[in-house]
Amino acid sequence: MYCIATFDTTHMALRFEKICRAAGHGAKIVPVPRKLSTSCGLACRYPCENERAIQELVTEKHIEVVAYHQVEE
Repeated sequence: MYCIATFDTTHMALRFEKICRAAGHGAKIVPVPRKLSTSCGLACRYPCENERAIQELVTEKHIEVVAYHQVEE
C-alpha cells in the first residue's frame, strides 16, 4: 500500500514534493491513478507511515491538498 495526495494545480503538487523531500519524506510526483480520477493531472506518492507528519507540514506551509488517498498495489 502507498499513499497519494491530489491537487487542483500543478504548482501545489510541485510545492508538496519539494517541501516533503526537504523534510526527508520520500514524496514523488506521479500521474493521478485512474482509479482515483479519469482526469489528467499530477499527484504525489509518499509512504503512508509519513502521512501524519506530512499533513502537519502541509498545513504549516499552506499547501492546498484536495484529498489524501491510500492505494492498494
